[in-house]
Amino acid sequence: MTKILLTNDDGVYSTGLKAAYDSVQDLGEVIVVAPSSQKSGVGRGISIFEPLRVSFACVNGFRAYAVAGTPTDSVIIGLFSIMKEHPDLVLSGFNVGENISTDAVTTSGTIGAALEAASYGIPAIAASIQVLDEGDKFDDHRAYSYDFEVGIKIVNRIAKNVIKKGLPDGVDLLNINIPRHATMDTEIEITRLARKIFLTGVEKRNDPRGRPYYWINGELIRDAEEGTDVKAVMKKGNISVTPLSLDSTTRADFRKIDELL
Repeated sequence: MTKILLTNDDGVYSTGLKAAYDSVQDLGEVIVVAPSSQKSGVGRGISIFEPLRVSFACVNGFRAYAVAGTPTDSVIIGLFSIMKEHPDLVLSGFNVGENISTDAVTTSGTIGAALEAASYGIPAIAASIQVLDEGDKFDDHRAYSYDFEVGIKIVNRIAKNVIKKGLPDGVDLLNINIPRHATMDTEIEITRLARKIFLTGVEKRNDPRGRPYYWINGELIRDAEEGTDVKAVMKKGNISVTPLSLDSTTRADFRKIDELL
């Protein structure tokens, strides 16, 4: 029987996790192992200096394992302690908030979990939905209201094909991003990563005792080169599917690197 490991980075109680469950529940047995709380922005972080607690949670009509750790921790616990075998697919999502550009790929816990699964040769999908209010990314997602219907259908179709056919050579995971107002007629673009999605800034403030503290912030970049995920989602309102590889080695001429040595 087909087995699917489901995780996310918004936490086990997120409505996005329920939507992801709905997108693959008809494809096989779904085992849900996710962080017990919000863990956005932790990338592929792993807990190696503290023990991990796992508890059971019955949420949104299904049973889940809640891991007091990161999304990557959840994948590791799921694979090596709970399932004790490699599933046919790992799905990470739905993330509340788009995960596009190199900014997101290197910081997103959603993608970090998918990368961890991919490192063991397991086909992986990361799925995210765009938000129009940036504050939605950081709110309590247990009550987040969003129509996931289009995302559920798109992910179901892609997941079914990945389980049946596998991923192409050189592709370790698919990063899917659904625009806020997508319909089943919305164009799907196969894209590459844009360089940036944030114009990074730092805001300095003072606490009541006059000591400084800092908030890292940044405005969204809403346009980029043609063929990129940022252009597809932010500018054109298209669904973006970006094939990613674990191998970050540059394709530059190594002789040029040798000159630096």
